[in-house]
Order: sequence, then C-alpha cells, then structure tokens
Amino acid sequence: MKALFFKEIRSFLNSLVGYLAIIVFLLTTGMFLWFFDYPTNILNNGEATMQPLFQIAPYVFMFLIPAITMRSFSDEHRNGTMEILLTKPISDMGIIIAKYAAGVLLVILALLPTLVYYYSIIQLGEVKGNIDHAGTWGAYIGLLLLGMTFAAIGIFASSITKNQIIAFLIAVLICFVVYIGFQFLADNFSAPWDMFFIKLSVQEHYLSMQRGVIDSRDVIYYISAIMIFLLSTKISLQSRFW
Repeated sequence: MKALFFKEIRSFLNSLVGYLAIIVFLLTTGMFLWFFDYPTNILNNGEATMQPLFQIAPYVFMFLIPAITMRSFSDEHRNGTMEILLTKPISDMGIIIAKYAAGVLLVILALLPTLVYYYSIIQLGEVKGNIDHAGTWGAYIGLLLLGMTFAAIGIFASSITKNQIIAFLIAVLICFVVYIGFQFLADNFSAPWDMFFIKLSVQEHYLSMQRGVIDSRDVIYYISAIMIFLLSTKISLQSRFW
C-alpha cells in the first residue's frame, strides 16, 4: 500500500495536476481575500479574521478536489493498468486508501501555504495577535475534514466510469448536493423534514466547526461520510466480478 501511495504522489507531482491544483487554490483564495473588491476582502472589512477564507474555500474545493481525484481509477481503466494493479498483493481497500491518502495529501499541501494569510492577519492587526486563534484552528480542522470528504467523493466518482471528465462532473454534482443541496431542501421543508435534511447537510456541520466549535457529532459525521464513499468505491470495484 505504501508503494502505491508514493506512486500516486509521484504521478501527481510529475504532471501538472498537483501543482496546478495548489496554484489555482492559492490564486483564487488570494485574489478574493486581498485584491478583489468583495466583502471577503480582508483589507476592506477591517476585521482581523480568517473567516473569508473559510467561506470561499469550500466552493473552490468543490471543483478543485474532483479535478485532482478524477484520474484515480478512470486513468487506470483507460490505460488498461487496472487489471495489473488488481493482481498486486494488496486488497481492494488497500488500493482505495492509498489513492485516497494521496489525494488528501494534496489537499493538505494546498492548505499549508494559507498559513501565510494567518500570519499576515496577525501582523496587520491594529493590535498584533488580535485574532481568534482557537476559532481559526477549529475552522481549519473543519475545512480539512470537508476536503477529505470531497476527496472520498472524488475517488468514488472515478471508480464508476472510465472517462475522467464524466468522473469530474459526477464528483462535482455529488459535492454540490451534499454541501448545498441538502441545505436547500432544509430551507424549503417544514418540521420535521427540515431538521432531517440539516443533519444530512455537509454545510451545516462545516459551519458549526467554522465557528471554532469542535463537536464530536460533527467529526463523527465527517468520518461516517468518508467511510460511506470509500466503501461505495470498494463495492464499485468489486462489481467487476458480478
């Protein structure tokens, strides 16, 4: 599994995919946070907070992470290497976890440079260090868990089609539904259905952690969502025997 993980990382870094993913994420968030004349502009709103980043990042991730993961299994099918991979002394779940872990590592690498924003806000404040540190780190944890969930969705989408573009579109659609779709349903249904859809909404759990509240229920929700999509990927791979 370790060998496959490093193979996936090398594959990302030997192509433009990994670098483009990180550059696009940093460029997009950076422009909205520091240059564009939007409410998310930190210099304009006059408040020492990282919340604008955590508001923008999920929508960037919604497209960026599927672009990273779309080739995970689709590429193996297209190149005819899936059969060779399955003959290796590694379980289906081992293959899935190795590819998933490589995708998550790229998400982490994309997030790490944003600590420069954090440091800049600390230094630019009227009173240096006047920022909600606990809330910021809680929001970072929430954003990481959100990225991990989107990565699991992307891996699943890649396992059900040989076409990378279709895998990308399916992943974006599922990410959109779980992040915004359930929240939309909650807003348009009355009790008790509104609470049911709220509990299913990734956005609701993310917003809770974005406030700096690390609730075990939110963490369990993310872990459960990740496991559901990884197990669905395993079922998709096993369907070749049906």
